[in-house]
Amino acid sequence: MSNIRILTEADLRGLVKLDLDAIECVEQAFAALATGDVVMPPILSMPIAPFNGEVDVKTAFVPGIDSFAIKISPGFFDNPEIGLPSTSGLMVLLSARTGMLEALLLDNGYLTDVRTAAAGAVAARHLARADASHACILGAGCQARLQLKALCLVRPIRTATIWARDVVKAHTVAAELSQELGIDVSAVKDAGAGVRRADVIVTTTPATSPVLEAAWLLPGQHVTAMGSDQEHKNEIDPACLSKADLYVPDRLSQTRILGELRSAIAAGLIPAETDFAELGAIVSGAVPGRTAPDQITIADLTGTGVQDTAIATHARQRASHAGLGTNFES
Repeated sequence: MSNIRILTEADLRGLVKLDLDAIECVEQAFAALATGDVVMPPILSMPIAPFNGEVDVKTAFVPGIDSFAIKISPGFFDNPEIGLPSTSGLMVLLSARTGMLEALLLDNGYLTDVRTAAAGAVAARHLARADASHACILGAGCQARLQLKALCLVRPIRTATIWARDVVKAHTVAAELSQELGIDVSAVKDAGAGVRRADVIVTTTPATSPVLEAAWLLPGQHVTAMGSDQEHKNEIDPACLSKADLYVPDRLSQTRILGELRSAIAAGLIPAETDFAELGAIVSGAVPGRTAPDQITIADLTGTGVQDTAIATHARQRASHAGLGTNFES
């Protein structure tokens, strides 16, 4: 007989917020990944092309954490046209000691959204200039909103611009974020103009061809590329990586096949065997991050199973303290 805790999306939204605690949770996960003791298999990724969809399965065992998560994450990008969210899914927590099922986190992708935004904040904290005050977000979906909120937690962001192919949506998101965050957020029709004015640029689209051009980048900028997590995706001009003074993958083995690095390798701009220090190595202090204010830095974030185990155990711990969730005996 085992006791399983079931947590709904409503439970989890009440327990876990995009705050400094969530950012610290994900930051510690990246540091753990740098130790080499984490067991994190390659992403199981299945495209469902006829319906513009994909399903990813991610997991990681982190020594010192009593449980591990297995996350199932569908993304079906035509869903908004029929009134459904583009992402959904759930996480399963199992005991790292016995393998027994401990909890079902029916989050519909909420925890993934939080941990993804938190990862963007971790990248900005270690790679963006400390005085970065203007952001440009390319995209106008859920992650675009969360990335700007996360940036505001780690950098003194005072103004921001939003660009999206859907100009009306960009204006709507800009108005909502301006009111919510209390900063000046505006929409731009010209992505290049928005990028050139920014200290931090975040790409948050499912694009299959670049929305960010290398010619737009200026000294001192930081770019976090969030959207390329499949072999067919590509948000930034491959020449951006050649132009950057520092390129930082979340997991090098993943970015070589799924991230923006894949496109740069395919374009013949970067040799496939080139070694790059991962974000975790910078977080842990093993290697430096930004070392000069005029450097161009790029973080290539494809999403890692260690983030999922970290945020899932964080949520379960908060649920236990709050006495939330439904217990089910099996």
